[in-house]
Amino acid sequence: MTDQPDPGETTTATAPAATARVLLTLAHPALERSRANRALAKAAKGLAGVTFHDLYETYPDFAIDIETEQATLVAHGVVALQFPLYWYSTPALLKEWFDLVWLHGFAYGLDGNALAGKRLFVACTTGGAAKAYHAHGYNRFSMDDFLRPLEQTAYLCGMVWETPFVVHGAALKDDAELKAEAGRYRARIASLLTAPADAELGA
Repeated sequence: MTDQPDPGETTTATAPAATARVLLTLAHPALERSRANRALAKAAKGLAGVTFHDLYETYPDFAIDIETEQATLVAHGVVALQFPLYWYSTPALLKEWFDLVWLHGFAYGLDGNALAGKRLFVACTTGGAAKAYHAHGYNRFSMDDFLRPLEQTAYLCGMVWETPFVVHGAALKDDAELKAEAGRYRARIASLLTAPADAELGA
């Protein structure tokens, strides 16, 4: 079973700024139909110190500018990824971004220490309820299990893995519930600008 985008409106991307601390990379192939991801993105975009980077808006043809993306990653201390869970994984362009940008010699491997010490934070939405993501639930595994490849990516690159932010049952939430989730998300992003990494807190 796949988690589908939610109905909504369109948004536009802003250019990355090298001085920002958090690089918020959004990957949603149908953001104009997504109530939940639009609400989350809107809540975080206005924070000082956050660079908002919409991958599908920037690269509709999947022609990723590798050098620009690598330079942008280097310029930020926190890499935040926001996406809807599609077939228990990331949308296609986000996977392509990892494949093309997070290269051996840059992100990992011999002399590949460009991301070492940075923090990786994941925020995602699901169509299913929280109870579905459990060993005895409909999807048989927890969200921690489904996000394990990203956690391992952080480990391989010498990054700090931050506790993920997950909005379950996104399509079923009413406006008030989405507003509350957006407020919680904004606070979490704001904390990444000021609070120490989870690892430093002993999490």
